[in-house]
Amino acid sequence: MTLSVEIEIVRRGGDELGEGPVWLPASNELLRVDINAPAIVRYDPATGNEQRRETSDRVGFAIPAAGGGLVAGVGLDVVHIGETIGRVQEPPGANRFNDAACDACGRLWAGTMSMRRTPGTAALYRLEPGGALEVAVGGATISNGLDWNLDATRLYYIDSTTQRIDAFDFDLDRGRIGRRRAFARIDPADGLPDGLCVDADGGVWVALFGGGALRHYQPDGTLDAHIPLPVRFPTSVAFGGQDLRDLYVTSSRHLLDAVAREAETAAGSVLRLRPGVKGRATHAFGAA
Repeated sequence: MTLSVEIEIVRRGGDELGEGPVWLPASNELLRVDINAPAIVRYDPATGNEQRRETSDRVGFAIPAAGGGLVAGVGLDVVHIGETIGRVQEPPGANRFNDAACDACGRLWAGTMSMRRTPGTAALYRLEPGGALEVAVGGATISNGLDWNLDATRLYYIDSTTQRIDAFDFDLDRGRIGRRRAFARIDPADGLPDGLCVDADGGVWVALFGGGALRHYQPDGTLDAHIPLPVRFPTSVAFGGQDLRDLYVTSSRHLLDAVAREAETAAGSVLRLRPGVKGRATHAFGAA
């Protein structure tokens, strides 16, 4: 079902490759990354102001840490307050960290991607607070969006080149995944599945990169809504606002040439809509 929803551009064309939106309830700000800038960005919806902090390499994600500061994926390193707390052994310059999320026990689940789309050279990693990075899912190409269902018995996960949202059985206490199966399939003509989030009703929202739209799936995998957007390359989604009813969408312009950028003025913008459902609070790294 195609839905017509009022969509607001809250930050126009500021990002080359905007990604990884995370709502910060303590400050009522939206955290995101601009991967290719590279920078970590904090945006205040109340004032319209934002702060950009440059990083030393492409930054795939930034997530709050329970003890303060942020945990970020910079290049192939996981960094917390300037200190490297994890490093993956993948080809430097060819791979980098991409999307990530923390489970309800404060573990970090962070994926890498092949910038050359070399099949099977990336992975999804698990990092226990105080522990070492471990491979949770190998053989990926573009590890992307991930989130959990309401009782954390299922992990939704995207390896974009598969054109699927997959679901893993999940053991929260042990931090282990089990059986994998396809949750939803995306036709290549509709775009590449990118970032995702789960709302308070258990619905799954996914950004279709190159498809210029969001999709909403019911917990049983039924396609419930298709929402066209004013950008061709939406990258990820997250609920925010004081009532967690604002759905923020990041987007990219890094694949557009000069002519296309003039035509697609909203590319690289942060969008906001209110789809009629509520989101959930984000878990911090190290918070149980």
